[in-house]
Amino acid sequence: MTKKPPAPAATLDITLDICPMTFVKTKLRLEDLAPGDLLEVFLREGEPLANVTRSCEEEGHAVIGRERHDGEIWRLVIRCGEGA
Repeated sequence: MTKKPPAPAATLDITLDICPMTFVKTKLRLEDLAPGDLLEVFLREGEPLANVTRSCEEEGHAVIGRERHDGEIWRLVIRCGEGA
């Protein structure tokens, strides 16, 4: 039997936002979560994907999933770090 990954505690759709608001909204949402909680984020490829991934890791969070969702939309799964 395969163990099912835990469900995200929250989902954030920032596909219509541009940098730097993509990370600002992600950071604010992570601040509402407990350490270890998962946040599912939908965002566009390119600058938003690169910046949110890098900035989250710099803030002490872990990007544990990254996959193309639909066209140029990506799905990130971020584990909230201890410092949130």
